[in-house]
Amino acid sequence: MDWPTGLLGFAAGLLISVATAPVGVSGAVFLLPVQVSVLGVPSPAVTPTNLLYNVVAGPGALLRHHRSGGLRGPLTRLLVLGTVPGVVVGAVIRVFAVPGPSVFRLLVAVLLLPLGGWLCLRTLHRAARTAPDREPSEVSPRTITRLAMAVGVAGGIYGIGGGSLLGPILVGRGMPVAKVAPAALAATFVTSVVGAGTYALLSVTTTGDIAPYWSLGLACGLGGLCGGYLGARLQPRLPETALRLLLGVLALGIGGLYAVQIVR
Repeated sequence: MDWPTGLLGFAAGLLISVATAPVGVSGAVFLLPVQVSVLGVPSPAVTPTNLLYNVVAGPGALLRHHRSGGLRGPLTRLLVLGTVPGVVVGAVIRVFAVPGPSVFRLLVAVLLLPLGGWLCLRTLHRAARTAPDREPSEVSPRTITRLAMAVGVAGGIYGIGGGSLLGPILVGRGMPVAKVAPAALAATFVTSVVGAGTYALLSVTTTGDIAPYWSLGLACGLGGLCGGYLGARLQPRLPETALRLLLGVLALGIGGLYAVQIVR
């Protein structure tokens, strides 16, 4: 890796994570097309490289949330318990089954486009009302764990941060962003450590580009480390309405990104 590529990776990680960390999204899902199209990381090496980005970038936002007490509570534990085994299964599937990305992209687009639009419209509607909303129904721990496991499998296969899927779904069920964001980032970090380690072990016994691009992943991750801390520090200064709108816009952006890739 030359210096211009490293600086570009650092800048991409910084800018993306500042915008996504306040709502519990690591930004890896937006970094993925940058790595493939701009930085030239081949598949399947782009998946563990993205996981490496999450490993390096994660502590920035998590340190800030730990200081503010945002990591306490059962939600973090439930998400980690589900995503950790899921990411190992996903990594094995990615290396040995090599599933095509088209079905996954279609599923993400079908899920996030309407969910993101609904989040934005519902948030704007709530902001325009003066009467308080009724209390949302609680999501059962078993449902949260099963959802986290499914997201972990997807993360292991495609190297995306689980927060990009978990955040919109849980917030859409009525959970506050301030509660979901730290737990989603913690789950993304832990599963990325496990996923990157799984790919490193599999690279010893198999052929092909399945080991991460260490230097580029570290460069992007250092940018994400700084940006994630700044984004997490920015979160308490943003009202819940703004955070929900941001999460809805990000969901629309992710879904739209995958929809465009399907059309191409």
